[in-house]
Amino acid sequence: MSSPPNGYREWMENREWTLDELADAYAYPEPADAAPEGAGAAAHGWLRANMVSSVDGAAHHDGRSQPLSSDADMRIFGVLRGLADAVVAGAETVRKEGYRPARAREAFAARRAAAGQAPAPAIAVVTASMDLDFSLPLFTEPLVPTVLLTGAAADENRVREARAAGAEVVFVGEGAAVDPARVPGALADRGLTRLLTEGGPRLLGQFAAAGALDELCLSLAPMVTAGDAPRIMNAPGLTDPDRFRLVSVLEEDGFLFTRYRRP
Repeated sequence: MSSPPNGYREWMENREWTLDELADAYAYPEPADAAPEGAGAAAHGWLRANMVSSVDGAAHHDGRSQPLSSDADMRIFGVLRGLADAVVAGAETVRKEGYRPARAREAFAARRAAAGQAPAPAIAVVTASMDLDFSLPLFTEPLVPTVLLTGAAADENRVREARAAGAEVVFVGEGAAVDPARVPGALADRGLTRLLTEGGPRLLGQFAAAGALDELCLSLAPMVTAGDAPRIMNAPGLTDPDRFRLVSVLEEDGFLFTRYRRP
């Protein structure tokens, strides 16, 4: 490994990295390190985001993130899922990207078993309207039941339909909307502490504004798209910018894979 540039914790040079190397590099912090200072014995989840952006700031092209991706980006995408207890996504992203249940991967079987994890991460969908098709594989074929995060005032008929389809419905908010600040704790209460959110931009912006985002894994694609695609976060601005620290950079085929954490 090359020497890190001044101020960087880790710089990974341009080459193809193995799944084991990536899994070690992106390992979640130990529970004691993840809990806020003075938090006591309460359950706490570590919320990590994974997003891709063009160099001119676009999070999507033609409404989807896939055109900005690469083989290396998809490999890291798979590793991050392979390490997570739950993948958190907004309902709009689930519909647009055609989310399916996460699958078990042999490459992570031993690592997950040693950590006491299920064979695959649960998919946790943030939805106020519960406007989802419960006949899709996300609900009919998961290895681990899909979790729906909604408000306490959610439509009771949709809640019953979701539960009848095998989904677990968790109320995270007093009204119809979800309180993003409560999502990590609600999932941690169910033993899901290693959390990965794949957005979209609106949900990620809400997590950031609520102070719930612990880590950002940002893939920077060597592409320019122009147009009016959203940024990776699309929510009302913060009163003061929230400072994160750079902890690692990996390069492969011109893509930069960066990782930032709260100080």
